[in-house]
Amino acid sequence: MSTRDMSQTLRRDAPLGQGRGALHMLWVAAMGLALVIGQALPSAARAAPESFADLAQQVSPAVVNITTSTTVAAPAMPRGPMLPEGSPFEDFFREFMDPEGQGPSGPRQSNALGSGFVISEDGFIVTNNHVIDGADEIEIEFFSGKTLPAEVVGTDPKTDIALLKVVSDAPLPFVSFGDSDVMRVGDWVMAMGNPLGQGFSVSAGIVSARNRELAGTYDDFIQTDAAINRGNSGGPLFNMEGQVIGVNTAILSPNGGSIGIGFSMASNVVGKVVNQLKEFGETRRGWLGVKIQDVTPDVAEAIGIEAAAGALVTDVPEGPAMDAGMKAGDVITSFDGGNVSDTRDLVRRVADAEVGKAVRVVVLREGRTETLLVTLGRREEAEATPTPVAAGAPEGPAQEEMLGMTLSPLDSETAAELGLPENASGLVVREIDESGAAFEKGLRAGDVIAEAGQQKVATLADLQDRIDEAKEAGRKSLLLLIRREGEPRFVALSVE
Repeated sequence: MSTRDMSQTLRRDAPLGQGRGALHMLWVAAMGLALVIGQALPSAARAAPESFADLAQQVSPAVVNITTSTTVAAPAMPRGPMLPEGSPFEDFFREFMDPEGQGPSGPRQSNALGSGFVISEDGFIVTNNHVIDGADEIEIEFFSGKTLPAEVVGTDPKTDIALLKVVSDAPLPFVSFGDSDVMRVGDWVMAMGNPLGQGFSVSAGIVSARNRELAGTYDDFIQTDAAINRGNSGGPLFNMEGQVIGVNTAILSPNGGSIGIGFSMASNVVGKVVNQLKEFGETRRGWLGVKIQDVTPDVAEAIGIEAAAGALVTDVPEGPAMDAGMKAGDVITSFDGGNVSDTRDLVRRVADAEVGKAVRVVVLREGRTETLLVTLGRREEAEATPTPVAAGAPEGPAQEEMLGMTLSPLDSETAAELGLPENASGLVVREIDESGAAFEKGLRAGDVIAEAGQQKVATLADLQDRIDEAKEAGRKSLLLLIRREGEPRFVALSVE
């Protein structure tokens, strides 16, 4: 069978339960499996452990099984035909529609199983958010067989982490977080949990890859070939010192079972989330207040910088960055003393920073570096503010073809149709050549070109001037600031 014939399932390693596991499944189609060629083992490499038994015995008392109970509304009974009272068919259809003679059933209980681990002797427990999401009751089963009810302290859907609390008469065995950043590809790891509802179970493998992204803004997954299955959700991934370096969360699989591609959220992400949930009952992430995109090689060439690194600012709405003087077109190269490699790096650095902290942000602007002092806001509060959604491509008058697009100046009527401010300026893309570079770079009819060469454009002559200037400067491309449905991004188009 060719690799193209195989579709695989990427799922949050769902709790095992009727009707719930499928809710946490993401389909990934046509992903090939690569042939890995082994190399000779270096003489300095660590030998495989003779046994994981001592480690399993050490940490097992802190690993728990989690059972949740959720009230599910009864499905509506199918409606039968309308029959007159006393009809000879009345009894027949009643039995056909309700063969057990019980009538429409009321709400029922749905149970699901997952895993977790104790992180303090006073009963704080970490698991995945999707394990307990929507649960009415949560029961914790310990390795000793003891069971206790649990309450939710706080959750973070963005990292799929939840913090629970149980009350125990005696101190509970617990495990600590280790440093996930020191884990190397090839290091031994051990997973524990409640796979397929079989109770406490251990599997072992190695770190297969680091810094994996799936679908989340703050994703930092450790990939492992240690067997992870449905029901392992929320269980710990241990290093050989018995420290938790990951929380088992998702698997890549064509059939819902383990094929050796599992993902655990790195402990250095989880630990910060857990600390905030414990202190505040919610997350409190830093917010810079900018929209950004990666600096690609063509964008770097268009703005005249050597390295394709940093985060390019596409928009600066009202917020901390605007107050500090940041502008669209700035390239953020350093945040709070650390170099910024790309947008993902910046997002993590900002999120980890303390809300209200004043940080130094170094930007590259028009060939010079500037240092701005930004007092960070809180991301959760900023995300609660709704943003307007614009309409589709409008119709308008004066048009001219440039750079593979048919363009016209933006007027107040067109701006209103696109959901832009009345005084907005730019050039509207009326039509686009689908075989041209602009279409290939993602531009579409209805987009608005707000800037060219990091200068505002309001007329077709403005754009032509910027094209001429780029050619005279010996540049192969021109940087355009595009707005679509209120969202800005930079695109570099060839002017040759």
